[in-house]
Amino acid sequence: QVQLVESGGGLVQPGGSLRLSCAVSGSRFSINAVSWHRQAPGKQREFLAVITSRGTTNYADAVKDRFTISRDSAKNTVYLQMNSLKPKDTGVYYCRDHGAVDYWGQGTQVTVSS
Repeated sequence: QVQLVESGGGLVQPGGSLRLSCAVSGSRFSINAVSWHRQAPGKQREFLAVITSRGTTNYADAVKDRFTISRDSAKNTVYLQMNSLKPKDTGVYYCRDHGAVDYWGQGTQVTVSS
């Protein structure tokens, strides 16, 4: 049973930072790519960043200069470091395991507001 558990969300002021974690169990974490996505209120879920098993990364234009994705294979965990947060970054953040079948976590809420 593949499980992804996101954590680290919360309320932050504009310009602040958060680090999200995605703990993955039950998957072939060592070979699967893992990505982060978010869904803002009333909008479709959008891609943010992906990291392959070899550490190759790719980012959406909206976040590429502010967010950093990384992975710790020893902990089966993928991180999303988010800096210079803006109110438009508000939403539910999800991680996704790209295996033969894609699995999603339950999401963690990020609210950027003063």
